Amino acid sequence: MKKSLTDEIGILLLRKGFTVKSLLRGSFDLAARKGATILLIKVLEDANSITQETAEAMRKVSSYIDAAPITISKKAGGYLEDGVVYSRFGVYTLNYATFMNALENRFPFIMSSKAGLTASVIGEKLRQMREESGYSLGQLSRKVGVSKRMIAKYETGQADVSVNKAFTLHKIFGPAIFRQIAVFNSWKNFPGAKKSLVAEKYTHLGFEADDTKKVPFDVIARKDSEIILTEIGDKQNPQLQPLQKLLEADTLVIFKDKKPKKIAAMTKKEFMSYDSALELIKFVKEFEQSL
Repeated sequence: MKKSLTDEIGILLLRKGFTVKSLLRGSFDLAARKGATILLIKVLEDANSITQETAEAMRKVSSYIDAAPITISKKAGGYLEDGVVYSRFGVYTLNYATFMNALENRFPFIMSSKAGLTASVIGEKLRQMREESGYSLGQLSRKVGVSKRMIAKYETGQADVSVNKAFTLHKIFGPAIFRQIAVFNSWKNFPGAKKSLVAEKYTHLGFEADDTKKVPFDVIARKDSEIILTEIGDKQNPQLQPLQKLLEADTLVIFKDKKPKKIAAMTKKEFMSYDSALELIKFVKEFEQSL
C-alpha cells in the first residue's frame, strides 16, 4: 500500500510541474521541487508509526534548504479526515485528498490538536464581514450557538473555533474568515544538538551546520545561499548527486582511503586545515564547473 501511495503522489507532483526525486530507506521518501517550493515527503501506511528521530531528521534538513517536511498517510489509527491537518512530532500530516487540494492552492484551515478539530479565525475579517452583513454580536452568537463573549474572542484572536462552530461560520461567511494552514511553508530554526568535528569546523568557518541521519549525506552546511551536502567515508551514496541537483546544492566527500571520482573530495585533514569559508566554497564551485 505504501509503494502504491508513493507512486500516486509522485505522479501527481509531476503533473503539477514538480521535479521529483525518490529516495530509498531514509527519513523521507520523496523530494520535490517547483521553483522556490521544496517538499520533503514521508509516506506511511499509518502516520502513528513515524518516530521522533525520523521527524527530527526531516525538520533538520528542511530548515537548511527552506523545505516543507510533510507526512502523507491514509490513517493514524483511524482514517484521516479530508481537509484536516494533523501533526506528528512537529511535522504536518495530511491524507492524499488534502495534499492534492493544497497543490491546487486550496489550503486547509482545520487543525487536529489536543482540543480536537479546531479552526483559526481571522478576527478582523470576521468582525468586518459580520458588520457588513448586519449582524450584531448577539444575533451572530445565537446563529452559531455560542455566547456574545465567545464571538468577541473570535474577533480578537483570543480563541480558536471548534469544527462544528467553524462549519456554521463557513455557511454564513464562506472560507475568507479562516486562516489557512500554510502546509508548504519551510521549517525554520531547528535547535542544534552536539555536533561532530566536521559540523563544528563548518560552524567555525561561519556556516550554519548540523549532522544528519537517514539521508544520503552526513552533514549539511549553509552560508547565505550556499548549501553544501557533505558525505563522510569512502563509499559514495548513489542518491547524493541527483538529490544535490534537485536542491541546487553543492557536494563534498571527505574520504579516508579512496578518493571518489567526479565529485569534490578531500581528506579530513585537508578539510580541517581550511580557515576561510570563501576558499572552501571556491573549491567545491570550481570542481563542479570543471565537470
